[in-house]
Amino acid sequence: MDSNKLIFEQVAEIVENQVLDGYLKANDQSPSTTEFANVYSINPATARKGLNILVDEGILYKKRGMGMFVTQDAKKIIINKRKDEYISNILPDLIKNMTMLGISKEELIIEIEKLYKKEQDND
Repeated sequence: MDSNKLIFEQVAEIVENQVLDGYLKANDQSPSTTEFANVYSINPATARKGLNILVDEGILYKKRGMGMFVTQDAKKIIINKRKDEYISNILPDLIKNMTMLGISKEELIIEIEKLYKKEQDND
């Protein structure tokens, strides 16, 4: 676990990443609180808190007595959430640092295009 983030946030992020990478698909069962507790040596209540956040966000749904499952819109919800977080939290710092370093918008665009091409070549 990453000491810079709260454990329950990391639990939620693990499930989100499993949805994004296709390991968990719509209607698949999420790992249980017990599984998280055993694998990561954490309190089951902490794992439950992370999973309940995903229920509140519409990423997981509960089936009484059966566990939690991935919703139909989970992937779309996660992508939109992360895009919003990126635009609100990371992009402003990037622009601020670029300005301080004298990197122009044009230079940034050129570098972004190179990175996109490299990423596409790796796929």
